Amino acid sequence: MEYICNDCPRRCGAVRSDDRPGGFCASPALPRVIRAAPHFGEEPCISGSRGAGTIFFTGCNLRCVFCQNREISRGGGGRTLSVQELRDLMLRLRDQGVHNIDLVTPSHFARAIAQALDGLDLGIPVVWNSSGYESVETLRMLEGLVQIYMPDMKYWKSEPARRYSAAADYPQIAAAAIREMFRQRGPYLLDDEGILQSGVLIRHLILPGQDLSAMDVIDFAAEEFPAGSVLFSLMSQYTPMPGSERYPELCSPIDSETNDRLLSYMQRRGIAAGYWQEPASATGEMIPDFDYTGLDIEA
Repeated sequence: MEYICNDCPRRCGAVRSDDRPGGFCASPALPRVIRAAPHFGEEPCISGSRGAGTIFFTGCNLRCVFCQNREISRGGGGRTLSVQELRDLMLRLRDQGVHNIDLVTPSHFARAIAQALDGLDLGIPVVWNSSGYESVETLRMLEGLVQIYMPDMKYWKSEPARRYSAAADYPQIAAAAIREMFRQRGPYLLDDEGILQSGVLIRHLILPGQDLSAMDVIDFAAEEFPAGSVLFSLMSQYTPMPGSERYPELCSPIDSETNDRLLSYMQRRGIAAGYWQEPASATGEMIPDFDYTGLDIEA
């Protein structure tokens, strides 16, 4: 596989081939995976009691200065898998008894992932766990192949999106992407055990000093979709990462007062179907080791 890539909103026109990295995401056409194992760090309706079958891809089309996965998000490391190897990996995870196949930061490998999912009968949902920064056209390649969309909605204003993620157009791009996700899947559906089977779960990570932006994102979720039709996750797990000293406003975790105020606002806006965190969750304990687990090779 070799093509000129304009799949993501950056439309950088890079030449990507099976083993030749290219573009802003610094990735080849075939997916690079650095970990594939049951994971318990997602929302309860995703992790459940048996874990999500999480596949961590390397590379990303954003440059978030607060990224907890920076070790892999710049395109370094990982094992390059063929489409068939990716299919086999999903089946092995399924056979371990996980609730779903959780694809983490998959957007820049959408073509290969769509090929891997085409005709694949997993019997459990596929979760598209993404940054939200993706094109509607690319998402349409996944229609009927992905059961659960779990996008971030990081910003509602262009300036913080530019400053912290190098993507000034993020707000309008992510809003359009999430609308497309909802068009494809419709209202969310839980099984009898409370495990999500289909639908959209929107995540928002509270950033220090961005309370008004968080409220805007809550407003978007409350006003854009019928009441009770999407899940919303308000996350206070922000943890200052190495390099954040260049952004003094990001050097502190979220305090309890901010967390409580935004939780109260979320409830006043009528969002009852969702999740929230306590500030004590702001640790690195849920960041997995990117050690090639599940890939039959050593780091």
